[in-house]
Amino acid sequence: MLRRLVILLILVCPWAFAAPKSYIIDTDNTAIRLSWHAFGGILSWATFSGITGAVTLNPDNDVDDHIHVTIPVATLVASNKLLTWQLKSDMFFESERYPTIEFISSRVVDVGSGRFRVFGTLTVRNIARPVILEATVKDPHAQAITLDATTAISRAAYGMDKFALVVDDRIAIAIAIQAHGVPSS
Repeated sequence: MLRRLVILLILVCPWAFAAPKSYIIDTDNTAIRLSWHAFGGILSWATFSGITGAVTLNPDNDVDDHIHVTIPVATLVASNKLLTWQLKSDMFFESERYPTIEFISSRVVDVGSGRFRVFGTLTVRNIARPVILEATVKDPHAQAITLDATTAISRAAYGMDKFALVVDDRIAIAIAIQAHGVPSS
C-alpha cells in the first residue's frame, strides 16, 4: 500500500523533486592557471582568460550534471613575454592551428560537503584524453556559484614534449569558475 502511494506521488507530483539548475560561466570572473617546474625546480606559470561554457547541477540526480568549458588559447599569458610566445607557438599549444581547448564532463559525482569529482575529456591540440578534476562548489543551489577545481596532466600526452630535459612533464591546473544561473522557462 505504501509503495503504491509513493508511486502515485511520484507520478502526480513531479514538481516536488528538484530539477537540474543551469549556469552560464561568467567569462570576466573565470580563470585557469597552469603551473610547472623547469630548470631543476623553478616554478613557472601561465593563465587563460575569456573562458566560456555552462554548468548544470541536479542535487537529486548526478546523471543530469554536466560541465562544458571552452578556453581560447590566444588569451594565454605566461610569467614572461618569451614564455607566452613559446607556449602559443608550435612548440606547445599551436594557438593559430588549435585556437581552443575544450573540457566536457562525462560524470560529476558528489562526494559530500560541497566536494565533487568530475570525470571528463580534455581536448588540447585535437588530442582528447580523460581527466579527473577534484572540485568544490560553493552553494550549489544558489543563483550564482563558485566552482574551484584542480587536476594535473602530462603535457607529453597532448603532444607537447619539447624541452623534456629541463621542463617537467606534469602540469598542475587550477580552475576558478564563477557562473550565474539561467532563468527557468
